[in-house]
Amino acid sequence: MMFRSLLVGLALVLPIAAQQIQDVWTTTSDKQSLFNYTDLSDNPINFTSDASASANIQVNANKTYQEMIGFGAALTDSSAQLLSKLKSSDSDKYWDLLNYMFNSSDGAKSAGMTFLRIPIGSSDFSDKSYTYDDTKNDTSFEHFDIDNAPAYLFDTLKDIQSINSVLKVHLCPWSPPGWMKESGTILGGKFASAYTGYYAQYLLKALQAFQTKGIVAHAISLQNEPQNSNPTYATAQIDASMEAKIGSELRTKMDSNGFKDTIIVAYEHNWDNAGSYPVEVMKDAGDSFAGAAFHCYAGSVSDQDKFHDAYPDKDIYFTECTGSFNGDFWSDLQWYLNNIFIGAVNHNSKNGAMWNLVLDGSGQPLLPGTDSCGGKNPCRGVVTLNSDGSYEPNQEFYAIAHASKAVIPKDKNGPFGQRIDSTVSGSNDLVVTAYVTKRSASNDWPRYSLVVLNQGDSDTSATIEFGGKKAVYKFPKGVTTLWWYAASD
Repeated sequence: MMFRSLLVGLALVLPIAAQQIQDVWTTTSDKQSLFNYTDLSDNPINFTSDASASANIQVNANKTYQEMIGFGAALTDSSAQLLSKLKSSDSDKYWDLLNYMFNSSDGAKSAGMTFLRIPIGSSDFSDKSYTYDDTKNDTSFEHFDIDNAPAYLFDTLKDIQSINSVLKVHLCPWSPPGWMKESGTILGGKFASAYTGYYAQYLLKALQAFQTKGIVAHAISLQNEPQNSNPTYATAQIDASMEAKIGSELRTKMDSNGFKDTIIVAYEHNWDNAGSYPVEVMKDAGDSFAGAAFHCYAGSVSDQDKFHDAYPDKDIYFTECTGSFNGDFWSDLQWYLNNIFIGAVNHNSKNGAMWNLVLDGSGQPLLPGTDSCGGKNPCRGVVTLNSDGSYEPNQEFYAIAHASKAVIPKDKNGPFGQRIDSTVSGSNDLVVTAYVTKRSASNDWPRYSLVVLNQGDSDTSATIEFGGKKAVYKFPKGVTTLWWYAASD
């Protein structure tokens, strides 16, 4: 794939003198434009008092919602393995790809992903099943060893961190060690309540072990999909009341061992039980958990409201949905925006994440013997990376990129975007979310951004109403992200 220049125009880096749109990214439904940047600095779109169009997007910066932590995917063992092989065979192409995915610097032509979910132990995308301590009844954790995980996982993660200083790492186990479960194996079965304290200690040791490798987790969850038991890969059932007890013990241990700033996130399962399982966890141990995380495989995104309505002060995260091969580009892209990268955000999520960051053209490498992600439509990575070193960003990538570009910090290590109120009138085709990104210096103008999905049959002209003025933009059939700067109220 052609090397992509990292700098994309002076409009991104020069001071702004008036409220006007200068920076636009576009992906069209026909793929003629794929995350293409347009620099409008020579002919910017001004906000005026007399602009008009049949549709209107009203942005209200005075009504604010959740602060974002960004968008991304999961770095599974399989994704790291493929990236490691690319690094060995073609280092330039490896760094080109990592930069295109993760460089969040202002002016970088890249998605700027800032969120990575990392399994603690194996998942269905590992070359073998393991945890960090598979020695039976090792309650002293004498045999605990994070290096049960492949070295290329940590090497790849460190390379990503070298590109992105604001990366948020979210750790999540697919199963406790088998000896902590009624089944005696990590391949399915239920957690044994007698090991509550030991499992909390295991998770603390995982945090500490990542820290020794230079990786301080932003968040940790206690179990991926705790209502799922599958005997073909690492899974475990943990009841809500038990997750609450584990979380309480882990929070105490974390606070006493230097991890007060690392949050604990509950649930990590589908939308359909948003009003039950995570609500029960909060009732039992709300002080220990920052909030709850959701997946896309059952229910609907509006179910997040059931949790939010019950606990409006708790955070919501969206941490997993997989693409699959043989889907339609435009249909998939619409779904991702409607349900995750605009939809989940408008239903109060602080992030959005897909499943595997990278897989090959057959959805491999997959854990031998698993029935996960099989069949005629195997799981697809955000990027397809082939054995010859070629790679292709998929529709998942473009959905992430458009969302991420709207919230990444304007200033180095500065604030992320915060969702602000946005409403659409005069069109049923436009789906929108809006953000403000504050600045490190109080005298610098904040950046405002829109992510707009136009799912109509043609281009749609709309006014963007902000601060008592309007600007007209013609949104193509596809996805558009645009920026402008304005003085703070």
